[in-house]
Amino acid sequence: MEFERRRRVSTHLNIAPLIDVVLLLLIFFMLSSHFVTQPGIKITLPTAVTARLYPTEDIIISITEDSNLYLNEELVTLENLLERLKIEIAKTEKKTVIIKADEKIDLGLAVKVMDIAREAEAEGVVISTTEPLSPTR
Repeated sequence: MEFERRRRVSTHLNIAPLIDVVLLLLIFFMLSSHFVTQPGIKITLPTAVTARLYPTEDIIISITEDSNLYLNEELVTLENLLERLKIEIAKTEKKTVIIKADEKIDLGLAVKVMDIAREAEAEGVVISTTEPLSPTR
């Protein structure tokens, strides 16, 4: 009786195509991540040496460089700001309004917004600033 030799099954795993696919996916995600725009309102805040942090649960009115008004990131007009602000103030416990205004806006618009906030019975009105990069003390 003749014995058959066992055949060895080759168990080599060729991972070169796998590496190619992983590198292509990596390159794709790296390149596509630069094209994702971050949502938000583009505002360049003025700098102040005495700037301090406030909690984010407050009501925020943003004024962009082209004089667009946003109430908590929702576009509003100067005419309907008062009624929308009254609704927001009624919903929150802390009735402080933070105004984030671009440093290039007309001062008269900022004063109008502050006046509307006081008329809507806000307990406090704060103008948001950023700290300068190098202190000038």
